Amino acid sequence: MPELPEVESVRVGLEQHVLGATIASVDVLRDSVARRSVSPSAFADAITGASIDAAVRRGKFLWLSLDADAVALSAHLGMSGQFRVYRDDVPVPHSHCRARFTLTTANGPITLDFLDQRTFGYLHAESFVHTADGLAGGLGSASPLVPESVAHIGRDALDPALVRSTVLTQWRRGIRGIKQLLLDQTIVSGIGNIYADEALWRARVNPVTPASALTGKATGGLLDATQQVMGEALAAGGTSFDALYVNVNGESGYFDRALNAYGRGGEPCARCGRPLQRAMIGGRSTHWCAKCQPVGRRS
Repeated sequence: MPELPEVESVRVGLEQHVLGATIASVDVLRDSVARRSVSPSAFADAITGASIDAAVRRGKFLWLSLDADAVALSAHLGMSGQFRVYRDDVPVPHSHCRARFTLTTANGPITLDFLDQRTFGYLHAESFVHTADGLAGGLGSASPLVPESVAHIGRDALDPALVRSTVLTQWRRGIRGIKQLLLDQTIVSGIGNIYADEALWRARVNPVTPASALTGKATGGLLDATQQVMGEALAAGGTSFDALYVNVNGESGYFDRALNAYGRGGEPCARCGRPLQRAMIGGRSTHWCAKCQPVGRRS
């Protein structure tokens, strides 16, 4: 599933191409893409004629602000959702295209397709609510608003409004394994399986360590590692293992070349050379080094 760096790469692409455009028409090619709306036609009617003012992201959640925050066009990419932008030579809709938007701009028309091979993603036209702290709802807009469906999502690891002390307190609370807390989007959003494994490896924290067993120093180091990994992945355009993860121009990210843990079970650890472990933990494929990330390590 696309995580913060992949979704941010998509947001930047949308920001570059569609801001200021007007949605002239909407063709829903698979009804389930608008499953959170009353009907596909109601979804299309809610956004047709609206202008796109901002492309915004919080964690893995992405939205376009329409008509000065009158409505949000929310997009969750699921496991394989993509936006593709075309200005010239617009192709026949791909078999995985679930919705096509025709946009008008001062520089001519734009076609924006939403593709989703595995169909777990969705699009939704919804209202905004105010953020609990009164600060910007996400990256890409200074407006203190988020779509209703995103209101429960925590600020992400790269959000300047993230309160470090609050995160460290929540990450040391309870008996759940620390990886489960990293994946809890209500605490810090945007972290998925790939970057959780990478941050834990970098911070030398075992994924099953109970949250309450970690020291303040250990959780601080883990947050630092999470932010470092996310920043490096973002600079590389995210992680693309196949054609399911691309930006709006169809280009893949290349952070997969820098992964030290995720997907490398059985391969030698880049630090100590011992084969990395792989196991299903909490229903997630998890990768770690038994030597560098020993169980019980607290600092």
